[in-house]
Amino acid sequence: MAIQLNHTILAAKDPRETADFFTRVFGLAEPENYGPFLVLQLSNAVSLDVLREDGPITPQHYAFLVGESEFDEIFGRLTERGEQYWADPFHREPGRINHWYGGRGVYFLDPSGHKLEIMTKPYEIG
Repeated sequence: MAIQLNHTILAAKDPRETADFFTRVFGLAEPENYGPFLVLQLSNAVSLDVLREDGPITPQHYAFLVGESEFDEIFGRLTERGEQYWADPFHREPGRINHWYGGRGVYFLDPSGHKLEIMTKPYEIG
């Protein structure tokens, strides 16, 4: 069997708020309860398992490869909600998207401060 990522835990101050954010912005199905987790299923069989964290949250980076039409839909929802966004991971280019590797990309934050990225082309490494 090939090695595949199955799930990752997404720490959140308010799991319901975070799950709702992903559901609304990314157009995901409603989360399923699984023990202490709210499980958000992605289309590639990987899940984001949202878990309450009462202490400080160390922001993580989550990058999502999306198609052109999905980018338009997600970016449209972000702008409709008035969310801040940047063309770069260091937040030096506010209100812009990037066009790296012949695609489009944008960075934004979830309610717990995790750095999210949507991109239409994967990075060319090597």
